[in-house]
Amino acid sequence: MTISKLPVLINREGGAAKAAGDRLEAQVEAAFDAAGAQADVQMLPADGLADAIERAATEYPRIVIAGGDGTVASAAQLLTGKDVELAILPLGTLNHFARDLEIPTDLAKAAQLAAKGMAKPVDVAEVNGRRFVNNASVGLYPFMVRDREAIQDRKGWPKWLAMVPASWDAVSRLHHHRLRIDMGAGAAPIVTPLLFVGNNRYSLDAGSVGSRETVNDGKLSVYAVSHASRPALLWFGLRAALGLADRGKDFAALGDTEALTVRGHAATIEIALDGEVKQLDLPLKFKIRAGGLRVVQP
Repeated sequence: MTISKLPVLINREGGAAKAAGDRLEAQVEAAFDAAGAQADVQMLPADGLADAIERAATEYPRIVIAGGDGTVASAAQLLTGKDVELAILPLGTLNHFARDLEIPTDLAKAAQLAAKGMAKPVDVAEVNGRRFVNNASVGLYPFMVRDREAIQDRKGWPKWLAMVPASWDAVSRLHHHRLRIDMGAGAAPIVTPLLFVGNNRYSLDAGSVGSRETVNDGKLSVYAVSHASRPALLWFGLRAALGLADRGKDFAALGDTEALTVRGHAATIEIALDGEVKQLDLPLKFKIRAGGLRVVQP
């Protein structure tokens, strides 16, 4: 089955889209022509995506979103629970969600899938009404993201390169959060430099660190890095990157749940949602929207 006409909403500020520049619109149109579908291509600023998605959702049964993980999360915020299918052209920097679904990063192949593929339900996670498709984190990572964005603005470096000094800066200002975590059996205190909540279980195994085997198990995975000194935390980061993290020693809490409440001493807290830093009110109330989003995938 081929859908004859598709709205293709492109975040022109995404990693690969920004690099392609003015050539991208013609390239996308040609890719969908080759797939036997007509593409209504719209090049949009990041802050114009939400309105475009809402308009397209009233007119089309399937919407194509072109961008990275943040762009996909913006679509999930609006399309979860609706009878509208989402197809993805991975044009961001990392494209974690698309890679976990094995959506091709090649434009021609991704367009073929978007036009001819079948949609299947996937889970979407949510915290205080904000939806995310990959993960949310409190502590070290939001500091890293904020520093990375400042370095990008100041020096014009790509995201991956700016993350190197940002990571060092964040660790040098290491702060442990005193939180209370309730996964359904009562609140438990925890002190951690990093609380990580994933939309389904993330691997810590060598060769597959940071990937997921599935995004439809209906569970949140919760990881809290153990209290550590700066050198120990740097050593943990290196071992985690190599797939050598020790679940027993490196994590103060680890488990799967359908809902999670996080409390702290402040009124608000910084949290990174799919790489975007937000300030949210405490308590943080997480839940999983099992099968809430229909995504075209192999």
